[in-house]
Amino acid sequence: MESWLTEIMSEYGYMGIMFLIAFENIFPPIPSEVILTFGGFMTTASDLTIFGVVISATAGSVIGAVVLYMIGLQLDVARLEKITDRWGHILRLKKNDIHKADAWFDKYGPWTVFFCRFVPLIRSLISIPAGMSNMNVGLFLLFTSLGTLIWNVVLVYLGASLGGSWDVIVEYMDIYARVIYILLFILVSILIIVFVKRRR
Repeated sequence: MESWLTEIMSEYGYMGIMFLIAFENIFPPIPSEVILTFGGFMTTASDLTIFGVVISATAGSVIGAVVLYMIGLQLDVARLEKITDRWGHILRLKKNDIHKADAWFDKYGPWTVFFCRFVPLIRSLISIPAGMSNMNVGLFLLFTSLGTLIWNVVLVYLGASLGGSWDVIVEYMDIYARVIYILLFILVSILIIVFVKRRR
């Protein structure tokens, strides 16, 4: 996959970067780390600039995030209540659980969106619950753009700094991602256990 990504970026430059990052946001398994660090390397071996790569990558991230946000809007509280009415006894969910989750996201949503932009996989998917809770579009775009901009600047700059050794960053990012996945698995497992015990 890495060779395919780097070929597109080499051939289409900024537009290729923007397209790939937007695509990566909608389909998280595509590694943004490869796109961003190689984009940084390209600034040392082509006419591309760090500023241009960061802006095109950020634009692509926002486009992808908006698509997922729109999907989340289709799964608002009213629809989730209908799902709960039908399947709640199997999922052990009540309408009150949905309202609590929605209230929590209304209160902490903007910062949740911001900090989740630094978490692999979650950084893309967080846009869906933001849409589901009808989070203010302006706030969503602001915190999405800020979090994404920081993530992009760091990785593009590192790619530019290491030059031909840009793939070293990808290896470290893989380790970072694995650690995050393990922690998320443990956290979700604990939450499920606590949730089931309370229901019983």
